[in-house]
Order: sequence, then structure tokens, then C-alpha cells
Amino acid sequence: MPADRSTNAAPTQLVLVTPTLGDPASFAGTLEAALSGGAVAAVIARFEPCDDRTLVNRVKALAPLVQGRGAALMVEAPVEVAARAGADGIHLTYAADAVTDAVSRLAPQRMVGVGGLRSRDDAMAAGEAGADYVMFGEPIVSRHAEKNGQLPPFAAVVERVGWWAELFEVPVVGLAQDVDGVAALARVRADFAALGEPVWSHPDGPAAAVAAALSLIAAETPA
Repeated sequence: MPADRSTNAAPTQLVLVTPTLGDPASFAGTLEAALSGGAVAAVIARFEPCDDRTLVNRVKALAPLVQGRGAALMVEAPVEVAARAGADGIHLTYAADAVTDAVSRLAPQRMVGVGGLRSRDDAMAAGEAGADYVMFGEPIVSRHAEKNGQLPPFAAVVERVGWWAELFEVPVVGLAQDVDGVAALARVRADFAALGEPVWSHPDGPAAAVAAALSLIAAETPA
């Protein structure tokens, strides 16, 4: 999901993050509905643990649905699985060796996105290693067990996204904690605003959630 930074007015694009999936057939209709709600730049797909053959088949089941809508399919999966299954890239939790290995094996044919960033230094190291984007706002990865899995304060996510967007060329993704949060990310010129559970649990359905998010982004985009 390349970003265009040739102009400060480049609009923020929308990314969807799936729940942790088992058999994707049960989620296909929900995802298809979300993608019908408007332009989505990418889908980051997450999966339950399984063997590589099963995971390849699960990615293959999602790829036509996502890519047929013009969106990139990023998967939380091993490098070999992404390549065999025809995904557009992988999304991984930051670890220096893992990023370097993934970039060396996938670039430039496929993308490597990096989340799970514990610090600004992690983000800068990921960018320097060749990540195609960095993502802020995912559940906390901490040495302190009681903090793991908590969402960071959204104001801090917006601040960090704005800091990155102002200083670096590598695209930045901010994970919003509700549909309205995409507006704050658009205001600080995030390349991408990501939404997960707020889309899948929206009372009016996933298509309405996507349409509402895109409308909020459009309202923050300079004419």
C-alpha cells in the first residue's frame, strides 16, 4: 500500500484489520460487505495458529476477495506463506532481525509492514531496515505482562503518527479505536488510518462503518 507524499494534501487512506480468523469462509461475507462501503487501500489479515499448509489455503481464500476490490492483502504470517499464497506482503510485530530478514526475502515484490512498536527508536529502526510502513496504535507489547494487550492512549497514538508524518518519508498507519478516530489521524496527515473491531461490530454493519470513516477522512482532506 504505497503512499504518495508528493503533496501535503495527499488524502489519508483507509485500512481494515480483521479479527483473528480461523476458517475465513465464515468471515468472507462480512469482509465483502465492508469492502463494498468504499475505497479501502489494504486489509491486514490475522489468523489463528495453524500449520503452514492450512494457513496458505486460508490466505488464498481471502486474496481474490481483497485484491479483486483493488486493495492490498497484508497477512500476519511467515514469509514463505505470504509468497506461496499470493499475498501482497506481511505485517509483523517489530523485532530487528525479523524485519531485516523479511525485507531481504520479500522486497521489492512484496511489502513488509511493521507494528508492535514499543518506542520511536523501534519505528526509526524499522524504517531504516526497509519497512514499507510503520503502524502505531496496536495493543501494547511490553516487558510488563500486565500491560500486554492493552491499547495505548489514543491521544498518544495521534501524537506519534503526526510526529512521524512530519519527519519521515516511510508511510505511517495509525490504528483508530473507533470510527470517529480516523478524523484525528487524517488531521495529522497519516498516510493510512486503520480500523478493526469498530467496523466489524458497527450497529449499522461494516459497509456503513467504512462509508462513515471515509466521509470523516474526506472532511479533513484539504480541497
